[in-house]
Amino acid sequence: MELDRISNLPSDVIVKILSCLTLKDAVRTSVFSSRWRDKWAMLSGLVFDEKCFSTENCASFVNIVYHVLLSHIVPIEKFVLSHTHLIPTKDIDRWVLHLSRNSLKVFELHIPYWPKYKMPICFFSYQDMIELKLFNCLLKSPTTFKGFRTLKRVIFQYVTLAQDVLENLIIPLLESLEVINCDGFTHLKIDAPNLRFLSFVGGLKDVSLQNTLNLAVVQFYLTELYDGQDLVSSSNLAKFFIDLPHIQWLKIDGFAVQYLAVGDLPGRLPKPCPELNFLSLLVYFNDLAEILTSLYLLRSSPVLEVLHVTVHHEEQVIAVDEEANSWLDNLDDDMNWSFPKLRLVQLTDFSGCKAEQDFIKFLLLNSPVLETMTIRAFSADGTSEVLKKLLQLRRTSSAEIIYLDP
Repeated sequence: MELDRISNLPSDVIVKILSCLTLKDAVRTSVFSSRWRDKWAMLSGLVFDEKCFSTENCASFVNIVYHVLLSHIVPIEKFVLSHTHLIPTKDIDRWVLHLSRNSLKVFELHIPYWPKYKMPICFFSYQDMIELKLFNCLLKSPTTFKGFRTLKRVIFQYVTLAQDVLENLIIPLLESLEVINCDGFTHLKIDAPNLRFLSFVGGLKDVSLQNTLNLAVVQFYLTELYDGQDLVSSSNLAKFFIDLPHIQWLKIDGFAVQYLAVGDLPGRLPKPCPELNFLSLLVYFNDLAEILTSLYLLRSSPVLEVLHVTVHHEEQVIAVDEEANSWLDNLDDDMNWSFPKLRLVQLTDFSGCKAEQDFIKFLLLNSPVLETMTIRAFSADGTSEVLKKLLQLRRTSSAEIIYLDP
């Protein structure tokens, strides 16, 4: 019988087609004919997840992984393991060891259960990796480990790693780094000239960005602020932005604004952010230092187009700080506060206090091309009266004010 057109294609083309399927479907093609029997074993990328093999039996899943690995006839360049089953640690150890004999470029391990999986020593020999993703793992490297020489992208979630291990992972070639809810270290020290994307969520004592001139997108979310930050005399704000000349998109959340507010605040950043066009902040408007930190950052962003501000509310009621409540009256009028490119403003969890209303008034008076200001209330109390005041505020543009109930 004459072979179909697909079967007559060159082997490398068939393998390319199979790479677009799930591993399960690729294996199924082995029943087509003797020519197709081993095509799936030539795939360089292996993805073991729920979509691939949905068996509810852990032993069956483990046997499938062993069968695929042992039947493979080409070097494995990509390996992804993401499954909800409680896979025995000894089996994962064996798979990691088996992969160490390949020139692995992409490695992803998603362990959804506790305790955290401790990566075996052989993992640190993966010196050809370009992309690394770990979830719920423990990294304890040998003393000889100095990093992965070709690594460009790292995503860690719920990973425990020591300070030196983290710093060794941040090599000059690194382009993207995500560290989400990890522990084992207290400082984030980054020296990466090719880094373009940074996302950090967690607790820190300090952060240092050095030689990050190409960093364009940053999400900085501090889940807690360590004691002793108020003893710092130098400006965290100035230090954080000293090597971010090409930042374009910035989100500062959690206690991050409070961290930046520590130390002697400069009237503006030592170096402006000439390319920053999107800024998102979480601000506690009962703290004068946080308000001024936000203003100085705005003042140093001449091309800012989109501003999102979320009002931080304490769980317990704290007396209003009169100094913070009168910040607009005490602002230096000699400074240039114009925001010439600002088009869209979004204010979330607005409570209607004087400091917040003054912030809105300040933006309306200094944003000549503002198009829309959207304000979402924290509660429905006094909504109509606040709305009337907002609509009556003087503005230098024809901006539309949209007021939304919670």
